[in-house]
Amino acid sequence: MSKKPRKPTESDSPAVRRAMPGDADAAAPPPAAADSPESTDAPASEMGPELVVDEGDPSEWGMSADDDAPVTGEVDDADDEPRLPDYDGTSELAPGPNTFGYRRAAAKVREFPTTPGVYLMKDSAGRVIYVGKAKNLRARAGSYFLKAAQTDRRTADLVREIADIDYLDAESEVDALLMEARLIKDVRPKYNVDLKDDKTFPYLEIYTREDFPRVEFTREPKERGTKLYGPFASASSLRGAIQVLQKIFKFRTCSLDIEEGDEKWRWFRPCLLANINQCTAPCNMRISKEDYRRDINRLRMFLDGNKTRLLKEMRDEMLEASKNLQFEKAARLRDEIRLLERLDDRGELDTHAQPEVFYIDPSKGLNGLKKVFHLPDVPRRIEGVDIAHLGGGETVASLVQFIDGLPFKPGYKRYRIRSVTGIDDFASIHEVVARRFKRLSDEGEAFPDILLIDGGKGQLNAGLAAFRALEIDPPLVISLAKREEEIFVMGRDEPLRLSRHAYALRLLQYVRDEAHRFAQHYHHLLRSKASLGQQDLPRRRRKTE
Repeated sequence: MSKKPRKPTESDSPAVRRAMPGDADAAAPPPAAADSPESTDAPASEMGPELVVDEGDPSEWGMSADDDAPVTGEVDDADDEPRLPDYDGTSELAPGPNTFGYRRAAAKVREFPTTPGVYLMKDSAGRVIYVGKAKNLRARAGSYFLKAAQTDRRTADLVREIADIDYLDAESEVDALLMEARLIKDVRPKYNVDLKDDKTFPYLEIYTREDFPRVEFTREPKERGTKLYGPFASASSLRGAIQVLQKIFKFRTCSLDIEEGDEKWRWFRPCLLANINQCTAPCNMRISKEDYRRDINRLRMFLDGNKTRLLKEMRDEMLEASKNLQFEKAARLRDEIRLLERLDDRGELDTHAQPEVFYIDPSKGLNGLKKVFHLPDVPRRIEGVDIAHLGGGETVASLVQFIDGLPFKPGYKRYRIRSVTGIDDFASIHEVVARRFKRLSDEGEAFPDILLIDGGKGQLNAGLAAFRALEIDPPLVISLAKREEEIFVMGRDEPLRLSRHAYALRLLQYVRDEAHRFAQHYHHLLRSKASLGQQDLPRRRRKTE
C-alpha cells in the first residue's frame, strides 16, 4: 500500500522551486540498480495494482471552448488549460511511461482529497513543471493519469515527464484559482507556459488611479496605473471568479469615466448589475468614493491571499456598526461575510454566467453617432420626443434632453397637445416639434445636435413637416422604431440597422426609452388627476408648455 502523499505548504520552497545547477539533492535521479525502484521489475506492492483503462469516447478528450463572456467589447477565445475527463476515484488508472516516478505519482493521486486545491507536477529532477487548480483535487489531478491525457496533443509531452505530484489545500475553488495564479507567476512552470499556444495569459486588472476603480478581465494589461493579479491558466475560470467576487464586493466592470462630485452622473441610468445588487452604481452617485474604495481594498486583500485577516476586520466592523445602531451597514457586512465563507458552495466557476449587460458608455456612444451619421463634430446635445395618450382622449408629449450623453433633467419638458382631436401620433409629433423649435428660433437659442423621435418613418416625416412649415432649417432629425430597432434618418430612404451591441444604438435607445418613460409619467399624473376629480394638481418644478 503506498504511503499517503506529503502535503506541502505554499511557502514550502522545495515543493515549488526550480532545481538549480549543482543542487545534487534536487537534480540527481535515483540510481537504476536492479533492486532499486527504477527497475521495471519492482513488486506490485510498491508500484500499485496493475493499471488498465477504459478509453471511452475520444471526442471527449479535446478542449472545451470558453463560455460566452459578458458584453465588454472583447472577442473571447478558447480556454487555456487542458480539459480532460475527470478521474472518478474508483476506476484503474492508465499505464503510462515505464518509470517508477510516474507510477508513484499515479498511486499518490488516488489518495488526494476530494476538496479544492492546487496540484503541482514535477519531473525526475524535482522541478515543478505544471501547476493546476481543482475543485476536486483527486478527480482533476487524476485525469492526467488516464489514457486520454497520453493521447491529447496538449498533455502528451507533459505526461511523459511526470515523476511526482503534490498538492496544496484551498478553502474554495476561487482560493485555488488565486493560489494557482500566484504559483504560476512565481515559478513559471514549463508546461503552463508551453500550453499557451502563443496566446497571452489572462489577468484580473484593477484601475487603481480612478476615483471609482473598475475591475476588468484582460489579456493586454496596462503598463501603469493598474494593479494586476495573475497570470491565470483558465480564462473561463477567471471570468467565473470575477462574477462570483462581484456579488460580494459589488465593484464595477464598465469602462465609464466617473469622477467624484461630477453632477452630470446624478441622472444617469445604471445598468442591470445595479438592479440585481451586483454593483453599487457609482455611475448614479449611489455610493461615496470613500465607501467604494473601501470595498476595492477588501477585494485586493482577498486577492492577495489575506482572507482570514479580511474576515476578522469585517466582523469587527460589523460589530462596531451594530453598537452604533447602524443596522443596515451591519446587515450588509454580515451578508458579505457569509458569502465569503461559503465560496465553495457556489458551484463550478466555469458555469457562472453573467446576465447579458448592455453597458451605456456616453463617450463611446457619442463618438459612434459621429461616425454613423458622418457628423463634422461629436454631438453634445440630443433631445428626444415621445407621445402618450390618456385613455384614448387627452394626448400628452414629453421632451428629454441629454448633454454629453447623460440625462439633463432641468431640460426636460412636457406638453399637452392642443390642436389634435382623438389619437393622431403624426399630428401630435408635428405640433410638439413646431412648438419646441419655434420657441428656440424666436428666442435665438441653439438647436440640439440631434432630435430623436420615438417611432418610424411616419413620425420622422411628421417632425420634418413641422420644420418646413416654420421655414426653419432642422438639425439632424432621426426616429427609432422599437420593433426592429431601425433608425430612420432625414434624407435617406432606407433605415439604418446597427449591431445591437453598438454603443451608438445603446445611447439612442437610452434617449428613446427615457422620453417614453417621462411621457408615461405625465400620462399617469393626469390620469390620477382625472380619477380623483381634481381640477389642479400641486405645481411642480418642471414646466408644462
